[in-house]
Amino acid sequence: MVPAWQGLLSVVGRVALATIFLMSAVGNKIPNYGAVTEYMAAHGVPAPKLLLAPAILFLVAGSVSVILGYKTRLGALLLFLFLVPTTYYFHNFWAVSGDAAQAETIQFMKNLSMAGAMLFLVANGGGAWSLDARRPFVRPVAPEA
Repeated sequence: MVPAWQGLLSVVGRVALATIFLMSAVGNKIPNYGAVTEYMAAHGVPAPKLLLAPAILFLVAGSVSVILGYKTRLGALLLFLFLVPTTYYFHNFWAVSGDAAQAETIQFMKNLSMAGAMLFLVANGGGAWSLDARRPFVRPVAPEA
């Protein structure tokens, strides 16, 4: 692939993948903190008032990290760790029936695919045009004189 296309596609892919997490934090969870904790409690999440703050931190730090391609592996891991309990508590298709089960199955599978994408980033990094790609992983050590 032409390097310029590879770089552009890497950036666009990271932005497309991470925007949902950033918008969830700044567009919903932060401005509606109280309502979100009530929603979490209604779905059986333990200590929602305590757990929502780190969830927001994971969302913001992880999504900005993935978008910029800076410490992409860590950012993707944060988003993966957010997705696991979120998917379990909020998209438990096995606990509902009828149309709700179908809707939750779709949401569960969507989250599963995003979790897979996060694991892919953990394994492979941010790709071309990421800040990670611009800095060396190991700094050379000058020989002693």
